[in-house]
Amino acid sequence: MPFTFLHAADLHLGSPFQGLGLRDAHLAARLASASREAFEETIDRALEEKIAFAIFAGDIFDGDWRDSAIALFFNRQIARLAKAGVPSFLLKGNHDAESVVTKSLSLPDLAQQFPTSKAHTFELPDWRVALHGRGFAHRAENENIARAYPPPKPGWFNIGVLHTSLDGRPGHHNYAPCSLEDLRAKSYDYWALGHVHAHEVVAQDPWIVYPGNLQGRSIRETGAKGAVLVDVADGDVTGLRRLIVDRVRFAEIDIDAGAHDETSGFLRAIEAEARALGAQAEGRLLALRLRLTGSSPLHGKFAADPALWRLEIEAAAQRGHDDLALERLLIETKPPATLRRAATGQGEQDFDLAALLDECQSESPFRAQALAALASIEARIPGSGSAPPLSDEIDALLAEARDLALFSAQNGGGGEA
Repeated sequence: MPFTFLHAADLHLGSPFQGLGLRDAHLAARLASASREAFEETIDRALEEKIAFAIFAGDIFDGDWRDSAIALFFNRQIARLAKAGVPSFLLKGNHDAESVVTKSLSLPDLAQQFPTSKAHTFELPDWRVALHGRGFAHRAENENIARAYPPPKPGWFNIGVLHTSLDGRPGHHNYAPCSLEDLRAKSYDYWALGHVHAHEVVAQDPWIVYPGNLQGRSIRETGAKGAVLVDVADGDVTGLRRLIVDRVRFAEIDIDAGAHDETSGFLRAIEAEARALGAQAEGRLLALRLRLTGSSPLHGKFAADPALWRLEIEAAAQRGHDDLALERLLIETKPPATLRRAATGQGEQDFDLAALLDECQSESPFRAQALAALASIEARIPGSGSAPPLSDEIDALLAEARDLALFSAQNGGGGEA
């Protein structure tokens, strides 16, 4: 009998968004509800599809509950599956490992959780499906736990549920490492993986799939997000369908400012890029990081008043897509030619101010002083603990200060470029 099941992972319920909400209370509220709304829609769509069962392959929670509302919300949603007669199978990952999430609620009927001490098999006789899995007892699971998974049940559709980095994925800790050969050796029909936040079909013989997370949480998680629906007939996977449910879409674009000599054309280019991204976002809030590059006559203006340019650029982007927030503006342009300024003292040689500033930036004592100043500033910013540290951007900040100094020197301490 054909059936469809849901494979989701990395819900990270309770996870804070980084940076964006600090300057806008309304935006902060929308971001706070995004992950829950994405999960609620996942359940809505799964019920519409009349799925046979649901798999949640780890990191349901982002960590120990900050309040019970997170757990109650999750339980309400999987209880909706249970009321429709749909079993769900839960796995603990590194963020919600047994040692990390210290509280628990009784699960609804038809919800089962894989143990964390050894691999276990759950059976669904009506569908002739066997699910094999083991959760994380501790956050840093460094063993290859897949090798200890049980053999497949003959004549049934066998699914391995595993939270893993496989043989390594950029930006993810190497937890529960294993190889494709380890997974293929089990002779299962489908591997429902979690941990990697980007959607990836790793293999199709057998199917080895990361659904990605339901909702991007920072600029490191760009593009469409959601779960997958897996169609099965006669013991074989016949189709894999992405279920896109994210509420906020993160995107990053580069604009070559060197292609523009004047402001109006430059802003129109940003508007056009935002319009294209907005169409792809299909009505979602678009959180945009914009990087300006190239050698441009506008470089001096950017350096002179970056706060004003942020407003100008965000306004241009919102003309392209009205539901847009500028996550960050990175100004990495260069002047059309090296700026030089003659020394004012009599008989002195001309000197290259740009080269002098570059030399200062690379010196360890100067960088140490700059990092100490950033730490002092950061300590005074409310809520800064939920955002990436300013020290991560030391190079960009020093480059911005360098450009401002050059612009000021070129214009005698002020004025327009």
